[in-house]
Amino acid sequence: MKLPLLASLFLAAQAAIITHPHATVLHEKRDLLPSGWAHARRHDPSAIIPLKFALTQSNMHRLEEFLNEVSHPKSPQYGNHWTAGKIADTFAPSEETISTVHNWLVGSGIPAERIKISPTKGWINVDASVAEANDLLRTEYNVYVHESGKSHVGCNEYHLPAHVAQHVELVLPSVHFDARVEKRGPSTTPVTISNLGQPGFGITPKTTGKVPTEVLKFHNAKQDAAAAADYCWLILTPDCLRTLYGLNYTTQAADKNSFGVVEYTPQAYLQSDIDMFHFNYSREIMGKTPNIISIDGGESTLITHRSVLQTQVQNFAYNGESDLDLEYAMNLVGVQQNITLYQVGDLVQGASFNNFLDAIDGSYCTFDGGDDIYQDPHYPNTQTGGWKGAAECGTVKPTNVISTSYGYNEADLNPTYTARQCAEYAKLGLMGITMLFSSGDSGVGGNNGVCMSEFGFPDAYGPVFNPGFPASCPFVTVVGATQINKNAPVTAPEAAINQVIFSGGGFSNHFAMPDYQKDHVNNYLENFPPSHPDDIWNSTGVARAFPDIAANGANFVAAVNGQFILVYGTSASTPVIGALITLINDARLAAGKKTVGFINPTVSPHFHRTFYDSVVRMRAFARASMWDTGPNEPEESEIYSPDFSDAFNDIVAGNNSGCGSSGFNATSGWDPVTGLGTPRFEKLLEKWLSLP
Repeated sequence: MKLPLLASLFLAAQAAIITHPHATVLHEKRDLLPSGWAHARRHDPSAIIPLKFALTQSNMHRLEEFLNEVSHPKSPQYGNHWTAGKIADTFAPSEETISTVHNWLVGSGIPAERIKISPTKGWINVDASVAEANDLLRTEYNVYVHESGKSHVGCNEYHLPAHVAQHVELVLPSVHFDARVEKRGPSTTPVTISNLGQPGFGITPKTTGKVPTEVLKFHNAKQDAAAAADYCWLILTPDCLRTLYGLNYTTQAADKNSFGVVEYTPQAYLQSDIDMFHFNYSREIMGKTPNIISIDGGESTLITHRSVLQTQVQNFAYNGESDLDLEYAMNLVGVQQNITLYQVGDLVQGASFNNFLDAIDGSYCTFDGGDDIYQDPHYPNTQTGGWKGAAECGTVKPTNVISTSYGYNEADLNPTYTARQCAEYAKLGLMGITMLFSSGDSGVGGNNGVCMSEFGFPDAYGPVFNPGFPASCPFVTVVGATQINKNAPVTAPEAAINQVIFSGGGFSNHFAMPDYQKDHVNNYLENFPPSHPDDIWNSTGVARAFPDIAANGANFVAAVNGQFILVYGTSASTPVIGALITLINDARLAAGKKTVGFINPTVSPHFHRTFYDSVVRMRAFARASMWDTGPNEPEESEIYSPDFSDAFNDIVAGNNSGCGSSGFNATSGWDPVTGLGTPRFEKLLEKWLSLP
């Protein structure tokens, strides 16, 4: 399927250049309105809109190179993570970029006093009338209305002068539509839906309901017996996971380490549920609470949630995600290691991924593409019940590992929007932070099983695969899901999950394949080529593929709303991986080493082109200087990352159905269902401790 792979390619295609009478070029265009939106009317020419010009950042073409340098074990810079200040300095727009855009605006009749440059010089802001904006951008601003009643100001396309276009990443508001579907009552009415403000609304855990009393009693009776492990296929507990993945570790450096779980309002945990779970499975943790970091009203949300929503509308939709994440995260890392809960958003606006990114990196608020004023919630929020404080901007310290179990459909977002957010995840990797995201629960379909029609429209019955985001971003680690087969012992090989959900996986339509996964993905495409028609998936062979790894996601027992239930999903498997990486960081910190950071280049053995070129140049110089008479070409062991293949259990059974198809198959080696497989903790620990 010949679809755009990189937002940069998307922009390059735009610059391939549609010439207009005023020497302008088409900069961005949206061919179709997102699902649920309709054109309402032309916008009032006298209305004022806040135009924001995101300036092109410096050195973005080297972002992957920089990240690989600190993430590839064979690089001399491995583990030398960057400071936030170095990141800001490296990627700041050039003075030429700033002056070019500023001079164009002044020359187009915008008074200089109305042109504001952000403190980091990454944004140029202009309050313009709609008439001015239409003329400036050679476009027509309209008002669009969503079926939920929400309105949006934007356009279908816009143009920039050719000499300006290369200096502008994007303009807001424009072709970017709101991906969040907000449903709420009047401002004085408590919110009564579960997806308010959450990024996406499909990657949430699924449940088959309450664990039958006889099953729970039977299982609890087995807790002290070796036979208990033989029933993990029926009801999976933390001890099952410890046995399954060889997790036997005592924390050594908890005071130096950190593990964060992100939750978006109105999801919030109940302490009574956490204690109920720990009473059964880890009594030493009873009474312990996560370290709550409030972002844009999140902590007040927790308080309000407990006293209002969670006493009146206690159900799985409101509490299931948070309870599940925290119960397993806290249990698996042990009583000594604190868990940080990032609670994001208030009860009125909620929040998006960008609100969280704003809080942990102040530079993102202003020049990394930043917030879309029509896509991301903004604070202070003057509505009743809203967060009255300023939006968080660089005020929250990120933890070493951050687990997120939410996501969008990639097709719901514009490529420039996904590109700037994906770049921010790369910068967090440069800082040594491991970003984990769930791969999705609908196989090759999007959230809630929505696929795409052959014309590009969202269609529940469409045949075209619908990858997720941020799962499609090459700079995060994406986690799929597996299961223990029925009646199988915990020591038996797992399979791709096919109970209640299917593990999300596939190939991006926005992002190109990164170097670290080329060997693995090419092996899959050459030896296990999918039989699907080329026009229903990105079959180009050059697209980012996901997931990266997997963990069990079936039959998790969780305490939610005062009862034990069974839970399924990549929402369950992702914090499991987060806990294991946190413990590996603990061991490295105790040994005086750095955290593992972005793990994909390490666990995916691959050719390190930059390091290879460097070695060749150095040896050529040495030979010319008569210092060395050996070969220029480095040995394979010098340029490939260490082999981590025996640190994962290869999953070779199962598939990820969706969109009226069987999806992809789990195969030997990497596959777009379970990635490299499930972890073998003792091997991962051994290998990471052997690295610098």
